[in-house]
This record gives sequence, C-alpha cells and structure tokens, in this order.
Amino acid sequence: MSELLRLLRVFLPVLSGCSINQYQPSHFQFTTIVEKTEAGADGWRAACIHATVVNKSTLEPYFCKFGVGMPIATEKFGWMSEPLAQRIAADCANEALREVIASPVSPLPGLVCKQFTGTFNIVLNRAVLGSRVTAWCEEETKPIRVDF
Repeated sequence: MSELLRLLRVFLPVLSGCSINQYQPSHFQFTTIVEKTEAGADGWRAACIHATVVNKSTLEPYFCKFGVGMPIATEKFGWMSEPLAQRIAADCANEALREVIASPVSPLPGLVCKQFTGTFNIVLNRAVLGSRVTAWCEEETKPIRVDF
C-alpha cells in the first residue's frame, strides 16, 4: 500500500468526522482468565488492543496499548456470551472515542491514549459493572492490532 493511501486510511475518518464506530466486536478477542465456576457473578475475560489513536488537533497518530477486562457473568445480566461481551466492548470504545473527539480541549501529545482509555474505562464500567480498561494487558491475552 502506498504511503499516501496508508495516511488517508489513518486521517480521513478524523478529517471527515466519521471516526465513529471504528472499533468492531472482532477487535476484542477475549481470553478467559478465570473460569466461571459458581452461580451468580463469576469469571473473568480479557482482551488486549494495540491501536492507533489520532490527535484531532494535530492529526498525529499515537500508538495506544490497553487491556479490556469484563466479568463472564454479572448479577444484573447473568452469563454474557463472548459475542455480547465483544459488542458491548466495541460500543463502549466507540462512545469513548466520540467523547474524546468531541472534547473542546485537545489532550496534550502523549496524553491522547490516557484520555481515551480513562474515558473508555468509565463508559465500559457504566455498561457492565466491574469491567475495566487498563494501560496493560493480561499475560494470557493475544494483542490485536487495530489500524484505522
């Protein structure tokens, strides 16, 4: 792929305002960390993402590595299938992306990833209590590279 096409793939969604819904459920390849063995809330799954995040004011791409952890079952929802967990994670990541992009204050270079993962953590935990987004990945997970 030519350098120009690669740059357009990274920047065009931001320039056109279409950077919404870029994370897909398939980006969240969960690994079971703790098996569900009891009734009620139990078990833990995690995914690892290596993504490119673009600073909206400078259009500079930043590499962002983060882990996503979710319970396998919760008191509120019961058992959650992996496709459901993937859909929730993708929807929450896209909501966090919208919030970061819509923010009137652009983050300083180097803080883009921190702002995104912090916002993603809040949004995901609001959707599924007990979930978390961290700056590190569980050892058992396989990193999934996401290039926009």
